[in-house]
Amino acid sequence: MARKNLIGISDNPAVSSDGERPTIERPIAGLQPAQRPSGLVGGITRSLSNITEKVERAQELERRLAEGQAIVELEPSLIDASFVVDRLAVAPEIQAALVQQIRDHGQQVPILVRPHPTVQGRYQVAYGHRRLAALREIGSRVKAVIRDLTDEQLVISQGQENNARTDLSFIERSLFATRLEDRGFSRDTIMSALGVDKAALSKMIAVVRRLPLEIIEAIGAAPSFGRRRWMELADLVEREGTEAKALADVRLPAFRSLNSDQRFEKLFALLSAAKERPRTETWLAPDRVRAVRIRETDAETTLAFSKRAAPGFGDFVRQRLEALYLEYQQETGD
Repeated sequence: MARKNLIGISDNPAVSSDGERPTIERPIAGLQPAQRPSGLVGGITRSLSNITEKVERAQELERRLAEGQAIVELEPSLIDASFVVDRLAVAPEIQAALVQQIRDHGQQVPILVRPHPTVQGRYQVAYGHRRLAALREIGSRVKAVIRDLTDEQLVISQGQENNARTDLSFIERSLFATRLEDRGFSRDTIMSALGVDKAALSKMIAVVRRLPLEIIEAIGAAPSFGRRRWMELADLVEREGTEAKALADVRLPAFRSLNSDQRFEKLFALLSAAKERPRTETWLAPDRVRAVRIRETDAETTLAFSKRAAPGFGDFVRQRLEALYLEYQQETGD
């Protein structure tokens, strides 16, 4: 069930087959984060590393300013979104927290924009959509770096910045990749944008192609679930007759009231339960012989002929299937 309709650069990225993020350079600051340690001290070291990264990022921005890469202040009303959406809906409480953080401390990191390719005097975001939305709500001007970027450079910068963060989920990154492919970007460009290898990218796009976009958008980011669980969900949805049930379930108000992870779990449980409930009965012949066992699911009806109770009856029916089908067509008008 193919689904057609829907992104920045590191050398030799080390990635897993599950689309895990490699160590990459941040597109504006040029920061090369240290490799993540493992073991008992990993959590503490990562926390210290995050603090160090913020300091280094600020220092790098200062260096860029000295080199002439100026940060300007723009009116939010002059800035349009990127032509490729890179995330699903943000939870209101998360966006509210960002708004409050900027109210308290100001905008610490500029967004990246380019002059709008078709509208003079306007700009287009490469990354920083959430900061832009927060500053619009606050009513403040937006600190931004302006660069002349081609479409390819924009999506690579957009993807690399997303990769450097940890809040984009597997399905958001996969949807971003698929949208880029649908817009005609090469897989080499998409791999550079996401920092994944060819095999991982193929798996990410395959998940999105197998699921109706309405289901993905209804579930949302589902940050707790990776490629394997989304593939399992696709397996459930692709069973004949199941897609319609899944679409009906995700449109219910009770489903929408759950958070994203809960929506994923709810739909997975509903479809899994439906898979496990075949209906069975035994057909009794006029002479009370239990000649046929009937097993029915939402997708198919299976007849099992008892060779012991009615030897040869199965072959008898098989030889007359064409005549039975023609009779069925005449009665139903098909």
